Amino acid sequence: MTDPWQSEDDVAHAQVTVIGCFHAARRGIPLIALIAVCLVLMMIIRLIERPLFGVKRPWTPYITQFVCRSAFWILGIGYRTEGAILSGPGAIVANHSSWLDIFALNAAKRIYFVSKAEVAGWPGIGWLAKATGTVFIQRQRSEAKAQVYTFRERLAAGHKLLFFPEGTSTDGLQVLAFKPTLFAAFFDDTLKSTLKIQAVTVRYHAPQGADRRFYGWWGDMALAPHLYATLAARRPGSVEVIYHTPVNVADYADRKSLALALETQTRSGLSLHRSA
Repeated sequence: MTDPWQSEDDVAHAQVTVIGCFHAARRGIPLIALIAVCLVLMMIIRLIERPLFGVKRPWTPYITQFVCRSAFWILGIGYRTEGAILSGPGAIVANHSSWLDIFALNAAKRIYFVSKAEVAGWPGIGWLAKATGTVFIQRQRSEAKAQVYTFRERLAAGHKLLFFPEGTSTDGLQVLAFKPTLFAAFFDDTLKSTLKIQAVTVRYHAPQGADRRFYGWWGDMALAPHLYATLAARRPGSVEVIYHTPVNVADYADRKSLALALETQTRSGLSLHRSA
């Protein structure tokens, strides 16, 4: 289990105000309604999709993508992408700063998150994760063969699998060392020769005048105050999703060298943001 990343001090978000509550309500209510309606629709369609296609999901991922794209419009947060997105099945790795990453990464491309098995049991979040096709894995070495089988099955279905190799979230101004453990499965003989992995940098820009770490959610920070601050911002900031050049697993000697190469790519996308 990875310990949560901690900073020397947390972001001091604005206090609850009448105008803040107004902005939070006018954004939060439509967002909740959108998620609820689309979740019900997804579950209904999945009743047809599952028996016909199994792990393949030819229709429901479009609903997830629609929700995530619409979320930024409702929140008033600017959204843009840079670079070419990996075509065909493969894996994507990204830095992790906030719960907003889920929306940012799903908005541009239909992907499937890879998460620790415990998340499946979390109230609310676990249910949403299951509904959207999240891949749940056990991180013990004894489960390595099972991971390979699961990845092979999902990749064969044309899925793009997304990982957060840092193992925790940060303030959005840095990239932690990528943990190479999960990359071991990609060196299986049935995957290594053809698999491509793409590094992605998610870069947040805070609202004008706010702490640069405004959208970061890390350590022991409570969700409710962070969610309120995001919804209540008078003039919200923006997010960029930068897609780097995909790499071939076969070009690397082992999981450690592959993890380092992808970490370096991801970190390069934050360099301008950090020096600005």
